[in-house]
Parts: sequence; structure tokens; C-alpha cells
Amino acid sequence: MSGSARLALCATLATLAASCALLPLVNESLWLAQAAFLLAVQAVVGALARRVPLPRVLTVAVQALVTLLMLTVAFAREQALAGVLPGPEALRTFADLLRQGADDVGRYAIPAPATAGIRLLLIAGVLVVGLVVDALSVTFRSAAPAGLPLLALYSISAGLARGGADWLWFLVAAAGYLLLLLAEGRDRLARWGRVFPGGARAGSPGFDPAAGGGTALAPVRTGRRIGALALGIALAIPAVLPAIDGGLLRPHGRGEGPGGDAGGTISAVNPLVSLQNSLNQPENREVLRYRTTTAATQDLYLRIVALDHFDGSSWRASERQVTEVPERLPLPEGLAAGVRTDPVNTSVVAAPTYGQNYLPMPYPADRVQTGGKWRYEPEGRVLVGDHGQTTRGLRYQVTSLFVQPTAAQLAAAPAPEERILREYTRVPAGLPKVVERTARQVTAGAANPYQQAVKLQDWFALGGGFRYDTEVESGSGENAIVRFLTDKRGFCVHFSFTMAAMARTLGIPARVAVGFTSGTPQPDGSVSVGSKDAHAWPELYFEGVGWTRFEPTPSRGSQPDYTIARGSSGTPADVPSPSRGRDARPSAAPESGQPCPPRLRRADGCPQPLSQPGGGASAGGPPGWALAGLGAAGLAAVLLTLPPLLRGRVRARRLGPGRGTLAAWRELTDSAWDYGIPPDGSHTPRQAVTRIVRLGGLSGPAAGAAGRVATAVEQALYAPHPMAALALAEEVRRVRAGLRAAAPRWTRVRAVLAPRSLARLLAVALPVRMVFGRSRSCPRP
Repeated sequence: MSGSARLALCATLATLAASCALLPLVNESLWLAQAAFLLAVQAVVGALARRVPLPRVLTVAVQALVTLLMLTVAFAREQALAGVLPGPEALRTFADLLRQGADDVGRYAIPAPATAGIRLLLIAGVLVVGLVVDALSVTFRSAAPAGLPLLALYSISAGLARGGADWLWFLVAAAGYLLLLLAEGRDRLARWGRVFPGGARAGSPGFDPAAGGGTALAPVRTGRRIGALALGIALAIPAVLPAIDGGLLRPHGRGEGPGGDAGGTISAVNPLVSLQNSLNQPENREVLRYRTTTAATQDLYLRIVALDHFDGSSWRASERQVTEVPERLPLPEGLAAGVRTDPVNTSVVAAPTYGQNYLPMPYPADRVQTGGKWRYEPEGRVLVGDHGQTTRGLRYQVTSLFVQPTAAQLAAAPAPEERILREYTRVPAGLPKVVERTARQVTAGAANPYQQAVKLQDWFALGGGFRYDTEVESGSGENAIVRFLTDKRGFCVHFSFTMAAMARTLGIPARVAVGFTSGTPQPDGSVSVGSKDAHAWPELYFEGVGWTRFEPTPSRGSQPDYTIARGSSGTPADVPSPSRGRDARPSAAPESGQPCPPRLRRADGCPQPLSQPGGGASAGGPPGWALAGLGAAGLAAVLLTLPPLLRGRVRARRLGPGRGTLAAWRELTDSAWDYGIPPDGSHTPRQAVTRIVRLGGLSGPAAGAAGRVATAVEQALYAPHPMAALALAEEVRRVRAGLRAAAPRWTRVRAVLAPRSLARLLAVALPVRMVFGRSRSCPRP
């Protein structure tokens, strides 16, 4: 096998090894086999293009074109021209799949299902990284910088996945990179011959003048040193980057405190990701503890955010303007004076490990007293942290209104104003017709929107045959609601999302709230809210009452009284229904009228809520993919500065006072190598300089300086009594200046950021001496 073929094979294996770190992110691994096949085809195309041979840039372009064609056949064949060529329809399909994949990344818990969008992101990402690695290590013959895209691929996975096996994927990726470096070292040794071995020092055990002046072990050692340096940086950098909570050397064990992980954060991201993930965790960690003046604690939901934008496949919060928090919040929209409202004071303490960007509050809040930097969003009546402000360890007080409408008031509610109807009854045109058809079948016979809402709630919670199941696979796309209506299995997200969507098809304004149920009363009079109390529920709008909570999820939360009373004709419209079975004091014992006893909620409750889906907010910082991207960017920045620093350090040592002739010669040949003129092992120093002058476009003082350096080297190597070399450092600097002036802009940039002589520079740092010819002795530079 030729050196180029061996390098291409190792580049492919290194990319696949780094791609293995993505396996924990999805629940199946067939995508990796498909990516491996396409990656192999990409590598073969590159090998054929180099064998023609094509120019380097054209080789990369051909590989990129073939990669695009393969992705078109794999993901958009029906929309492509002749099933292969990516036309406008195929490109639109790619855009839709990429958008769906980005949404699915934020929607699903890890491991996520391998949807078409996620598969496209994974396979296309692997092919792009493989193309960059192949171009750097094989086409441009510089394998060391290829570690950057490989490290970025691993860093994305490490930032999103959680688990104790992260070190295994790191070692697999590192082994692939080291294999690539060793293959490049062997290839360089084969091309260098015996004159430029970069081997051992004269007089050392590995030095053999008769064999051409060096050993074959030096490039191998160089590759090992590069690999060891890359591994050390990859281990050390995450430990000092502030955006990354952990690293390979930091255990994932449990710490002290109510939150479990010492110094950690209970995530607050997309509900579809966190609710199900938290629900399946064995531990119910306390996130909040509060005291309140109301006796009806089972109706005191702590609301975080309202999701009001429905695109057919998911709900998310609309982007709205925020303002300063007013001293007293305005009255809720739609609430009339005839509805009974009682003030409730609630004092809340957040756990030190619970970092939520939104402030959990009873709805509707009237006044909020809290420290820190918070902003107010009027439409959803939520407080959002400003400049990284979170709830971690926060103490705050909320005065809220306990709204107690009667069934008669809700039944007699007039039609909402046009703005509310237009914004909150909007459904996408592609929503399956079965959703509206089912909604009308369930609500048949209802005389008004209120009765329709109650029928929907009771159908989900009682008579529809639905079952609460946290193990169900979360759906994706517009058929997710249809799948839930067919299988009749899901958790609070499915019930709330589906009821709100069906209400909109009936013309009832609806949105979804995310937050916590009331929690578990404690013997000391406080109420503890755990991660399993996280919940999602629908809010429907009735003019005169405002946004009104409903509870369709079986065995979770509590159904409001106004949905149970049904509004008999004998009840006056302006008198609220009396509370039934409510104890005057909080008690740890379950209440008969509470569908989900505290003990059961603590064992099986919904997981913690998440921040605004699609808005990117998460607990205590940006989401996992942003952390991974930030960490990879920081690491890439650090790695990009290392080659110039190392190269400059070695150059300063070689050209410093007291250094010999051969040190200056090595700097000259390495400088030529950096500017695209690799060393040729068949040339003498005089021939090498002639080649450098010709290929580097040197003339005038730079060409004369190169000739004088070659003469000094011949004197040092072959003359019985060599003359003293004077001002060789200045001569080498003239040659470097000439090479830089004659080189194209990209070559100058590459010579600084990714010097091709880096492999030999690492060996020089020991330092190692350059040997020419079959000399009997080699003076120390």
C-alpha cells in the first residue's frame, strides 16, 4: 500500500473513531454504518483525484461535490433531478430537514430517536469533518492540524451527552488521531530518504552516519509527541474553560446538598427534553420550598413560562419585548371585576442547585419582591433573568391573585376580542384533519366553549382511555399528535400540547404553561417542590376571566373546581362555587379530593420544567449544544495559537547568539518548508539552496543570503578546518523575508498559523540535529 493510500485510510479511520463519540446521542447506531460507507466513498474519490493528478484545491472541490450528490441520493432522492442532481426542490428538502433536525435536537432527551433531520445532521457533520481531515492530512500533507476538526466532533458529543463512559469515546477518538499521525510520520520518512532524516544527534546511540545520518525512530517519536501534546491539551483546557461544568478528569458522582450534584444545576430547557428525562430519574431532588397564606395549596401551581406559538409539531414561547419589572404588575388581561379574586402571599426559597432563567410564580402575580436582575414580559406575565441572572439560591416573595371563577361565569363568557382570537387560535395549515375531527366528536353536544373545554379535559383525564406513561417515545412532526391520539399513551407534555391544539381547532384561544404543581406539604408548614413536580398544563382564554388553567393529565396535579362544578342553572353567575374538602392547614396526608396524592407525586411526578423552547434559555447558562460549541471554539482558539508560538520559540533558539551553522541551516530549510517548499533528500546543501531560490522566487539580497548560508554549511560539514560563520542569523532572516514577500497571501497565512515543519520542530525542541550526507562527524549547532 502506498503512503498516500495508507494516509487516506487512516484519515477515514480517525474520523470514524471520533464519530463514535456521537453514538450515545441517539437510540440507534445504523446511521454510523451509513456514514462509514459514504465516508469511504468520499476517501476513494479523493484518492482517484490525487492519482490523476488534479490540483489540490480541485481535489477537495471534487470530493465536496461527490459528498453533496451522495447526501442528495440518501436524503432527497425523490426531489432530485434524475434522482442524483440537487435541484431547487432537493435544496428545499435539505433546508427543511436541517430545520427539523435542529428542532429535534432541542426537543428530545438523550438518547434521541434517529429522525430524518437528526440523521442528516449526524451524517453530514461526519462527512464534512472527514472531508476536512482528508484534505489536511492527505491532500495537503499536514496531519497535525487535522486534530482540530476531530476534537470539535468529539467536543460536541461530550457537551451534549452525560455519562460515565465519556472517557472511552475520548480514548477511541485519540487513538484514531494518533494512528493518523503515525501514518504521516511513516510517509514522511519514506519521502525524506536518508539526507533529511531529522534523526538523532551525532554521537548518540541512534546515530548511524553509514546509514545516511539518522534513525527511522525520530518521526515516530515526533508523532507520539504530537499526540501526547494534543491529549494533554484536550484534558487540560476543559478544566479551565468557565463554560464547561466538567471534563474527562472530573467525576460525574453525586455531591452534597439537596440538589444532588455538588455545584451542578438542575437543567431548565425544552420540556420535551427535560420532563421525560427527569421523570425517569430515581431521585426527586428539591428545587423550591415555599410558605403561602392560602389553604388551597393543591391549586397553587408555580408557573414559569407560557408557550403560545404552535407550528403543528411543537409549542414554544414567542419572542416578545421585555421591560423593567413594575412595582405592581398590571391586572391580568381579560379579568373582569365580577370574578372573585383573593390575594395570596407566597415566600419562596430556591435550592442552590436550581438555576432557572425564569422565575417560578403563582399565576397571576400581582407584586414581586426579589433580588438580582430581572425583566418583565407582559404578555406571558413572566419574569426572566437579565445578564445571566438565575434562581440559584434565590429568596423572593410573590403576591398573587387566587382567581375563583364559577362554572356559570365561564359558560356565559362573551367572545374574546379579535386580537386574542387571531393570535391564540392559529393552527398550521398542515395540521392533520383528524385533530379537529376528533375535537368536534369529543365535544359534541357542548353548548359553549367552556363546556367544550371541560369535555376535552374529562376525555383525556377520565373517559378517553388514555394512560399516563413516561416511557413512551416522544413524537416529532405534525403526526405526533395523531400518534398520541391513536396510542393514547404519554405524559403531561403530550396531554397539554394536544388539548391546547384541539382547543384551537374549536376556536378557543389556548396556550401551554410550564412550571410546577403545588408540591408536598411538610410538617413545619412549608411546601417542598421537587423535580418530579414539574408539569405542563393548558391555559384557555375566557373573556371576563382571562387565562384559565385546565388539567387533562391523569393522576397529575388537581382539576380546578370550576371544571368539576359544571355550572348548574341554580348557581348564581356572580357567586363562586364553595371549596370542597379543603383542609384549613397543609397536611402531609393525601386529600380525598386531590387526584395525585403527595406520596404518589413524589414517586412518579412529572420532571422539572424547562426554559423557553426555541429561545435557547436553560438553567444557569446556554443549552448543551451551545456549551459544546463554546468549548470547542475556545479549545480551537488555544490550539491555533500553539503552532505559531512553538515555531517562533524554536526560531529564536536557532538564530540566537552562540548557535552554530547547522542550526541556521535547519531554520532556513524549515522556513522554506513552511512556505511550501518541502525538503528533498537527494540534494546537497548547494542544490537545496538552488531549488529554494527557484521555487521560492528569491532574487537579489535574499538569493545571495541563501547562497552564503549554503557555503557556510558545506564548510562546516566537509572542510577540515571550517571558517567561522558570521551573521548567519541575519542571512536566514533575509531569506525568510524574501520567501514571505514572494509567497501568495494564503501561503503566508498558513506559514504562520500551521507551519508544515511543525512535526520536525517538536523533535528540535529536544533539540535534534540535522545531518547532511555521509559525514564522519557532525558538529553541534
